[in-house]
Amino acid sequence: MSQYMLDTNMVGFLIRGRLAVLRRVTEAPPGALCVSTVTKGEIIFGLNRRPANRLLHTAVTEFLRRVDVLAWDNGAADTYGAMRAELERLGKTLGALDMMIGAHALSLGAVLVTNDRAFRSVPGLELEDWTQNSSGSWGGG
Repeated sequence: MSQYMLDTNMVGFLIRGRLAVLRRVTEAPPGALCVSTVTKGEIIFGLNRRPANRLLHTAVTEFLRRVDVLAWDNGAADTYGAMRAELERLGKTLGALDMMIGAHALSLGAVLVTNDRAFRSVPGLELEDWTQNSSGSWGGG
């Protein structure tokens, strides 16, 4: 079974109720979904920018209870260093947090679920965009 790491933008689509994303998340096998602690940090930043929005806080809290939040570890750090050097050699770049999220997914062999096209420049990173209505197989992406 593949592991699917949701990027920050995909979590935003989910929280806002984007139907295609809701469907894919609902159909995911138990334990298949995760987020990086980097993504969690971005989500918490967004919440702190909207402290009075109780509905948003409730939705995010419930989401984080139902998904694995994976620590950015030594394997992610090693992958990050190699990935960043390779992107530099290719003349490509990503934002700092996107590089960390991409490296985290790559280090785990997880499919990164995002609609951010910038991730396409990362060699070897498997991507899926769940904002599209197409269905994918849960066995391997």
